[in-house]
This record gives sequence, C-alpha cells and structure tokens, in this order.
Amino acid sequence: MTHPTAGIIGVGAMGEALLAGLLRASWEPSDLFMGVRREDRGEELADRYGCSFSLDPVEVIDGKAVIVVAVKPSSVPRVLQRIAGSVESGQTILSLAAGVSTALYERRLGDVPVVRAMPNTPALVGEGITGIAPGRYAGDRSMALADQILRAVGDVVRLEEHHLDAVTAVSGTGPAYVFLLAEALTEAAIREGLSRSAAEKMVNQTIRGAGSLLVETGKGPFELRAQVTSPGGTTAAAMHVLEGRGFRALVEDAVAAAARRSRELGESAQQGEQ
Repeated sequence: MTHPTAGIIGVGAMGEALLAGLLRASWEPSDLFMGVRREDRGEELADRYGCSFSLDPVEVIDGKAVIVVAVKPSSVPRVLQRIAGSVESGQTILSLAAGVSTALYERRLGDVPVVRAMPNTPALVGEGITGIAPGRYAGDRSMALADQILRAVGDVVRLEEHHLDAVTAVSGTGPAYVFLLAEALTEAAIREGLSRSAAEKMVNQTIRGAGSLLVETGKGPFELRAQVTSPGGTTAAAMHVLEGRGFRALVEDAVAAAARRSRELGESAQQGEQ
C-alpha cells in the first residue's frame, strides 16, 4: 500500500508519537516533513528520525497529501493564519488539537477537507486508539487517508464530531488515569513490603495483562471483575473499600472534568481566532 505523505505541524509529545509510529510502520523519512518552532528542536528530531524540518509551516505542507496539525489548541489560530491561502484542494487537514472544531479550520481555510482526531500516547508503541470525525467537506477519500495515517499507530473509531470531547476525556486522557493507578498500586505494594523493582514489575504486568484480557477475550469489565471476585475473598475486600469510598464516582467526575476542559479549550481557540 502506498503511504500518503504528511507534513506534521507541531512535534511535541503527540506529534512525535505519531511521527515515530509512522516510521515504525514503514513510512520513509522522506514521506514526512516536520514543522517546529525552534531550530534546536528541529535538529534534535532530525538526528533522531532522519526527517526534514522547517520553521515555516507553509514549507512543511507543500505538496503533502495530509497536513497534520498537532499544536496546542491555543496555537491553532496562529498556524491557520500562516497557512491560509497555501492549502491546496487535494490536501486533507488532520487536526489533533483537543477541543478545536472542524468549523474553525473551515472558516479560516475555506472548503478544505478537515478530519478531527483525538489519538493517545500509546500510539508511540503502536497501541493507540483514535476517534476521528469528518468536517463539512471531508469525504471518503479524506477519511480513508486519516484512517491510514492513524492506523499505523493503533486502532481507529469513526464517530460524529460532537462525541470527540468525550473521546478526549476517556482515551485521550485515559493513559494518565492508568499511570496514576499504577503509581498508587506500586506505592501500596512497597508499603506492604515488596521492593520497588518487584512492585513495579508486578503492577506493570498486571495492568498489561488485564488490558489484554479486556481486548482479547471479548468479555466485559463486569464479567472479568466477577471472575476474580470470590465472595469473602481478598478481591471482595478490596472492592468493598473502593466502592465504599466512591471510586466509581471519582472516575466519572474526572472524565466529566476532562470533557469540560476539552470544550473550554475549543472555545478559547475560537476566541483566539477573533
């Protein structure tokens, strides 16, 4: 399969995760062009990945099939101001900016195909999950290009755009929830007498294995949890504490806060456009 060329504007944590994933998935360095704000950052990335870079986003997008916008939401209006008038009709914009609507891109760039996406950092190891939604002018070709780019770093789910703030709150932010759980479990294991190295190995593999059970068995979390929770056993004692202290409500509140913040970031970007 031919790999679409891509210009990636913004090579921070998410942009670099996508870049590294594409190279791992057999994209050539010449297929990709990096847009950065600092010369030293560009040189560092060029040494690491072998891709060309530029401080000028217009140069980054020239002739590329897909234009990936991976900057912070507040920086999107500035980027669009720089590239307005330089985006060609056959190019597809793939926005990774949390909360920023496709309508904002369309107001600044005209009737160009825009696909909004929310990936997550496990893309760095090929285990990402991304929700994508089409803008007003994004047809099957643009969605297929976005899908091909993002499937190089994980799975892809097509949704309606109004669902992407929830995606941001669940899977985009979700790795941080898991890492916080891993931190807490590790510290608890150490307090129970395990060495740090043993605790980290036990916790990390437990999380990895539990995730594999969810993905590979086809069983839901309730069923899998029930299989480990014998009446009167150790897991039941732990579940009693978690449920009694509002673990489920805390998770729901955290996701709601993240979704709300995603919407706020989108609104701030729109205000910055004015």
